Amino acid sequence: MIDCVTASDIDDYNNDGAVALRGIVNAGDLQRLAAAIEDDIKNPGPFYHGYESDDSRFHGNLRLWETHDTFRDICVNSEFPRIARTFFDSQKVNLLYDQLFVKEAAMGQRTRWHNDQPYWPIRGWQVLSIWIALDHTTTENGRVEFVRGSHKWGRWFQPEVFGKTADIADYERNPEFEDIPDIEADRDKYDVISWDLEPGDVYVFHAMTVHGAGGNNSGSRRRRGYTVRYTGDDVVYDLRKGLSKPLICDDLEPGMPLDSERYPVVERA
Repeated sequence: MIDCVTASDIDDYNNDGAVALRGIVNAGDLQRLAAAIEDDIKNPGPFYHGYESDDSRFHGNLRLWETHDTFRDICVNSEFPRIARTFFDSQKVNLLYDQLFVKEAAMGQRTRWHNDQPYWPIRGWQVLSIWIALDHTTTENGRVEFVRGSHKWGRWFQPEVFGKTADIADYERNPEFEDIPDIEADRDKYDVISWDLEPGDVYVFHAMTVHGAGGNNSGSRRRRGYTVRYTGDDVVYDLRKGLSKPLICDDLEPGMPLDSERYPVVERA
């Protein structure tokens, strides 16, 4: 275990599917990340999926670590791989991919409720995301919310698009998956948890935890979130209907460990 993760944090993650950790990213790395985010907004990488309309400005991208040194350094050389291994209690950690979510001020569209793993070409339990706050993050500007314990439901929800994003087609229907219930319309039925974050705080959450986020209803404050996804010992490559195409790797066959140039090992016991 490392100093920034307590036994209570691990219990909360295992029981609830999500936990907040405070002060994980230092001021220098926050400045580097902020500059890298502006670089990507000005010159988006190849997997850009943002949109802009009269009342909505959202910038999203993924696999940034492959083309930008700052994102690579954060994914590979920061405390994040060690944090992931602490939660997994695994012998190794692979980097799955990273992703950027920038909700500009007055970007009112919600991020709909979903769980992540149905989108990804993997099978296994040791899968988590570390979501880094670049801004003071509250209900007003769209903090992430989680349904407590939903990672243990054993329910895989059909992937769907999140908005009119660039070059993102509808996901192929998977008959093994179910449509997610309308959680937002029936919030009182669910145990929804969340935390305000300061810059440098993070959410750590399981890939099967159902989560969503409000729109940014602040008229003056952005909500920048940068997320890194990691896997542990029991995760293997998998192919099925409904996957996110940018995450498919031609170098791997179903059932193989992820160890590859695309999904490198970034931490070992």
